[in-house]
Amino acid sequence: MFLISDLCHMLDSYLEEDQVKEVYRAYVFGADAHEGQLRRSGEPYIYHPLAVARILAELRMDYKTLMAAILHDVIEDTATAKEQLINEFDEEVADLVDGVSKLTQITFESRAEAQAENFRKLILAMVQDIRVILIKLADRLHNMRTIGNLQPEKQRRIAKETLDIYVPIASRLGMNNIKIELEDLGFKAVHPMRYEVLQASLLKARGNRKEIIHKIITAIDERIFQEGLHGRVSGREKLLYSIYQKMRKKNLSFAEVFDVYAVRISVETVDMCYRTLGVLHNLYKPLPGKFKDYIAIPKTNGYQSLHTVLFGPHGIPIEVQVRTNDMNKVAEAGIAAHWMYKNTNDAISHENSQTNEWLRELLEIQKSSGNSIEFLESVKVDLFPDVVYVFTPAGEIMELQRGSTPVDFAYAVHTDIGNTCIAAKIDRQLVPLRTQMQMGQTVEIITANSAKPNPAWLNFVITGKARTHIRHFLKNLQRGEAIVLGKRLLDRNLTPYRLSTDTLNPENIDRVLETLRLKNIDDLLSEIGLGNRMPLIVARQLAEPSIARNKNNRKKSQKAAALKNMLYRYAPSWLGGEKTSTPLAITGTEGIIVNYARCCRPIPGDPVIGYFSAGKGIVVHVDTCTNVRDVKKHPENWLELRWEKEPQREFPVEIRLEVTNQRGVLATVASAISEMSANIENVSLDDRDGRITDLIFVINVKDRKHLAKIMRRVRRVDEVSKIYRQKA
Repeated sequence: MFLISDLCHMLDSYLEEDQVKEVYRAYVFGADAHEGQLRRSGEPYIYHPLAVARILAELRMDYKTLMAAILHDVIEDTATAKEQLINEFDEEVADLVDGVSKLTQITFESRAEAQAENFRKLILAMVQDIRVILIKLADRLHNMRTIGNLQPEKQRRIAKETLDIYVPIASRLGMNNIKIELEDLGFKAVHPMRYEVLQASLLKARGNRKEIIHKIITAIDERIFQEGLHGRVSGREKLLYSIYQKMRKKNLSFAEVFDVYAVRISVETVDMCYRTLGVLHNLYKPLPGKFKDYIAIPKTNGYQSLHTVLFGPHGIPIEVQVRTNDMNKVAEAGIAAHWMYKNTNDAISHENSQTNEWLRELLEIQKSSGNSIEFLESVKVDLFPDVVYVFTPAGEIMELQRGSTPVDFAYAVHTDIGNTCIAAKIDRQLVPLRTQMQMGQTVEIITANSAKPNPAWLNFVITGKARTHIRHFLKNLQRGEAIVLGKRLLDRNLTPYRLSTDTLNPENIDRVLETLRLKNIDDLLSEIGLGNRMPLIVARQLAEPSIARNKNNRKKSQKAAALKNMLYRYAPSWLGGEKTSTPLAITGTEGIIVNYARCCRPIPGDPVIGYFSAGKGIVVHVDTCTNVRDVKKHPENWLELRWEKEPQREFPVEIRLEVTNQRGVLATVASAISEMSANIENVSLDDRDGRITDLIFVINVKDRKHLAKIMRRVRRVDEVSKIYRQKA
């Protein structure tokens, strides 16, 4: 059993006497707060915080971190308040404890939302003080070591969360030793049977490898010594979880994965790393394409090393890592190396700068995320970096996730560059924005001040920063457009009352906002523009509050009559109503809160109606579209529309042609369409038989007249036997 005396004995080796006394004082406070509480194992609860402090003491953390580790559950699991910790100790310790504590006082709609919100709180605390996440990782590590006391279902849930979130965070912070143990414990809890089978296979195969790995290490050690280099050569055991992951991803057997021998070489200087690499490539032939220089270009977590794969004796593949002793410290302890090794060295300083940059990015993503679940998903994306390195035109190296596009690159450079991106060049050649970048390419972004993010970018960007900023921009854009449209719709429905949004009684507005639980008039207009509130009903609530509250029968009758008259004024003619209002005019440039139905593809000149779709605003259909028959049964959900005289954009429309199946007919028809100044958006073929083929074109036109001219021109093509517009 690990006791406080054991912890103090550990701390005596690197802390001052008064600091050890402070840690002991925190223990006394924590033991008193947790008095009577037991863990599932039956042991006193205080043993858990002590074990967490021990893990951090092994990393030689400072005394305030150790105090917070001992106290990390007192806010969450006891009656202790943060203010009490401030009074008893100080604000620094209290903030660390509060950062680790969950949001237990708030009720969430789902476990996923609770997890996401607690994760957001943890990350924000980590941004303020990196020690928060170190305490949390140590807490999670001890919980995983003792997870066997829980029910199997809870074991799997906690272990899966560990593998999904805490293992990537440990990896991102370069804390390899903690990452490895969390992976092993998580794998064992999630897949206990697979773990046992692989572990038995590993133990069985290990005995046959000792002699071979000894020969390889001896040969490398002797050759390095002959070249006058000094280094430590050791065999590197393959880890069970990494074996399992490689078997799954590459569909390999255990023997195929395990039949690779791993060696690590630690030397004194960077120069010796490269000289050692040259010696290795002379000793054994290197495998082409397997050399990676993480010294010149470190990983995102600050990890630095040279990696190579060699053909060893009898063709045995050997994975070799060459690094300096300082790099080895960072590779094992990551960000914690800052506390473990007080002598600041280049490797540790570089790791800290990388971590600080990541924390700044997390804060930026958090500010732009709509909710905690969206933030969690964005961070998860960034926690699994299979990276690609590209260059700016000035020669600076940018590190991005593999599969990133020029849009991801643009947002990585600066948010404004991403928001105004219109095109990109890779190695001086124009490429589509969805092009995936490759290692070593030079990327140049072309911008325009008037440009703005395209919603289609969300279909191919992969970095959390790009995705978050695009969503944030579009949400703000959608809200602005929804407010403008909502104001037009509400004004139109207030006209029978001889009112407008500018002349409404502020008291009436406040009453309606309170009833609908909205903060301000812009929220109300946005709800109307997005189709979440019916403008006719909102107008009635805003215009006639006195009638709604008056108990006088005569006034009730007047209200009913007024409402009846209003409904008849706005009812469509087929309900016997008399339309006196002017249809809403659309131009085609309203933005993303006016959408055009793909089923009938309305174009200027078509009679159109619009119906409200929650979250989308107005969806425009041709009046005769079969998909709006049911909508017309609910007049409160739709409104009459009309086109402006000169719409300011082109609209897609679908035409279908029956053609004789001859060589070159597609090119001939496409040429005829292009002659009429129409852009072809898409084309598909539908073979009927060997003689007749249907060609389906989606083309962009200005209006019905433009479409008619195109169809007349296409009819003159000899191979075209029939042409018509496709409608629902």
